[in-house]
Amino acid sequence: MNDILATAQSWLTDFFDPAVKKEIQHLIDTDPEELKDRFYKNMEFGTGGMRGIMGAGTNRINKYTLGKSTQGLSNYLKKSYPDVPLKVVIAYDCRHNSDTLARTVAEVFSANNIHVYLFSELRTTPELSFAVRYLGCHAGIVLTASHNPPEYNGYKVYWTDGGQIVPPQDGEIIAEINGLSIEDVKFEAKEEFIELIDTHVDEAFINASVENGNFNAPGKTDFSIVFTSLHGTSITAIPEVLKRAGYSNVTIIEEQAKPDGDFPTVVSPNPEEPEALTLAMNKAEEIGADMVIGTDPDSDRLGIAVRNLEGNMELLNGNQTMVLMTKFLLDERKRTGFQGHEFIASTIVSTPMMQSLAAAYGVECKTSLTGFKWIAKMIADNPKQYFVGGGEESFGFMVGDFVRDKDAVTSTLLACEIGAQAKSTGSSFYEELIKCYEAYGFYKEKLVSLTKKGITGAQEITQMMKDYKANPVKSLDGSPVIIVDDYNTATSTNLVSGEVTPIALPKSNVLIYTTEDGTRMAARPSGTEPKIKFYFSVNASLNTTSDYKKVNKDLEDKLARILKQLKLD
Repeated sequence: MNDILATAQSWLTDFFDPAVKKEIQHLIDTDPEELKDRFYKNMEFGTGGMRGIMGAGTNRINKYTLGKSTQGLSNYLKKSYPDVPLKVVIAYDCRHNSDTLARTVAEVFSANNIHVYLFSELRTTPELSFAVRYLGCHAGIVLTASHNPPEYNGYKVYWTDGGQIVPPQDGEIIAEINGLSIEDVKFEAKEEFIELIDTHVDEAFINASVENGNFNAPGKTDFSIVFTSLHGTSITAIPEVLKRAGYSNVTIIEEQAKPDGDFPTVVSPNPEEPEALTLAMNKAEEIGADMVIGTDPDSDRLGIAVRNLEGNMELLNGNQTMVLMTKFLLDERKRTGFQGHEFIASTIVSTPMMQSLAAAYGVECKTSLTGFKWIAKMIADNPKQYFVGGGEESFGFMVGDFVRDKDAVTSTLLACEIGAQAKSTGSSFYEELIKCYEAYGFYKEKLVSLTKKGITGAQEITQMMKDYKANPVKSLDGSPVIIVDDYNTATSTNLVSGEVTPIALPKSNVLIYTTEDGTRMAARPSGTEPKIKFYFSVNASLNTTSDYKKVNKDLEDKLARILKQLKLD
């Protein structure tokens, strides 16, 4: 505790703003536990960059922690590109303080003689990723905490390819940051290095989104869409993209259209949560809409609901939408002619159905660690291959490679294209998904997340992962585990043959068990939230659509038995 107190007291010097000093002194005097949580560690880069609760302290998002990160990044950029004028682009979302924090970040870059393109108002994360390459920048920053609660904010760093930073850059940047003290940060802005941007980049991004997501599907005017931005940034792009692509029957949930960092109409602005789409679902039932689409605050994730076989609106999960979107893109690519170098992409905790889909089309499916930065890295590392599309279970998808991160803007348009085309032929989005199950196997997934906050929560998560490693799962629903993939040691063990093979991915704190019947369980701590996550996948054959309800119920029951077995129900 003495080290924590000393670190906290270092924030009482005249370098820090009076309000910050007052807040820290109050915590020193009255709340040692809160003080401990704020100073027991520094903010770190995870799967989605820096993300945390706003407030004073080294373990909080604030002017000083972001300033230090920006100073370290500035130093790293100068070392990486010593002989060229440096350029960065910055965007921010609807969260509290995002605009002022973005301005602070811009000022630090400018103080280091780095030219800054700063969006004049909030913009989506996919537009930021696009803008990095469009403007020829060396890096990009977006201020966002994605779908986290209102008290959070974050800082995502993008490299020259428009993808988030990956090894070795992330480690080298962190080392540069850790070598600094906060007093090393240059906060004195040089206004001549800061350039506000808006409509000309918007136009380029929207045009590119329409170009990549529009396949001239028939029946657009008859396809009814309910859209909600959940108080986030997508209101700046998605309505216009849909309009330009020919969709005129779009109902916007006005109560959620205004950007608002309090997210007043939802418990969580996360389209993975059914509650978040309640208003949109109710409106869809009222007007008889075909599809509901909702996006998270920075517009990289999207939730989709469509009418099921009974005609009721049903929220699909990220695995389901990813499979159907990828199949649609593969069909389009096949129609124009495969060139033999195509690939799709997914992550180690997403549905194995992507591998079955790839095999059926004769293309490669590359599998990465969790996080779209790894999919972006695949594209950068394989310039002679053609990236068709891909995604991950957490409601993220990427159409082509013009954006190098999850892109809910273009994915929204793609989903509408699939739905409109299906409806025009007497089918539906849902029925097309069932056809995938018939062709490639019926895979059903479930995610269980346990929230563990603070220091003790982090310790609990660490211990849980240790326990699973020390006492591995032997079977799931009676089917023996035959393969254990330990990404922490980068080894895959076949328990039948005893063979141990290396995993050709960076090490990560993930365990995956696969059973004899193809059931799969993965356990991993979240890189962006105080959670430990468990991912389950079960599968069966589906012969005809008429068997769907029964097989679906069988798989649901199987998942329920597994959760009960593991005491996660």
